[in-house]
Amino acid sequence: MEYIAILMFVVVFALILVGYPVALTLAGLSILTGLIFVPDFLDLLPLRIMGILENQVLIAVPLFIFMGLMFEKSGLAERLLVTMSMLLGRLHGGLAISVIIVGTLLAASSGIVGATVVTMGLISLPVMLKKGYSPELATGTICSSGTLGQIIPPSVVLILLGSVMNVSVGSLFKAAVVPGFLLVIAYCIYIFIYAYLYPEHAPRLTRAEINEFKEDQFLKKTLEAFIFPMLLILAVLGSIFAGIASPTEAAALGAVGAMLLTIYQKKFTKDVLKYVCKETSHLTSMVFLILLGATTLSLVFRGLG
Repeated sequence: MEYIAILMFVVVFALILVGYPVALTLAGLSILTGLIFVPDFLDLLPLRIMGILENQVLIAVPLFIFMGLMFEKSGLAERLLVTMSMLLGRLHGGLAISVIIVGTLLAASSGIVGATVVTMGLISLPVMLKKGYSPELATGTICSSGTLGQIIPPSVVLILLGSVMNVSVGSLFKAAVVPGFLLVIAYCIYIFIYAYLYPEHAPRLTRAEINEFKEDQFLKKTLEAFIFPMLLILAVLGSIFAGIASPTEAAALGAVGAMLLTIYQKKFTKDVLKYVCKETSHLTSMVFLILLGATTLSLVFRGLG
């Protein structure tokens, strides 16, 4: 039975690498293996599914996704990138480092990877390529900064892990802060050294290019670009770490905060709300489908010994 379990794991990875959807691969292969080798264990599957559906901690998932998508629509991410580009443009690889820092702030104010990568790709990739960055460095920077949402709290992945492993989500969030920011520092150091060694792949911005960005009320707009995301992060993570709110309550607070930011930026419309709600439904469905597939896999895996 142990060899069958190992074989099942190998086939799962192979199918995912070929391109089959993760959720359907996990669930489909597990059910097939279970029906052949441990059919009795599949009787427990409905109980596991109901356990997931009744888990109140998982209410935080759609709320954090809503918060991230609404924050993306506020336009603050674009302003953040422009501001960071002006502040770090004269450094070796300054534009790429600014993408990492903005990706970090987006990760800490959304918790989802897809929205961050798409946002950073649309905003920063054309700018980086226009300024002479190599496509490999530009796309690698965006992908790596986008995936910081998996480890930097509030992370949807950590919420799911906490639920599956019966560990406090608040404790996981606290534990992930230091490794998350160490990863950010490592990215920045790598880019700085790479840009110093290969300046043609990451050219510095000229003073003229930086002056192009500058406009009236630069200081005010710079402060706004930093303060609003920081307030949102502080409201969500601060309330969790201080023990004032549970992750679910903090997620609701973040969702309302992101809406208020979008209203303040005069970007809130009926179409924006409709888009955010629709995308939240899609992403939440995807996350839960993966979670159901994973619980099926773990049940059959346990059944195989």
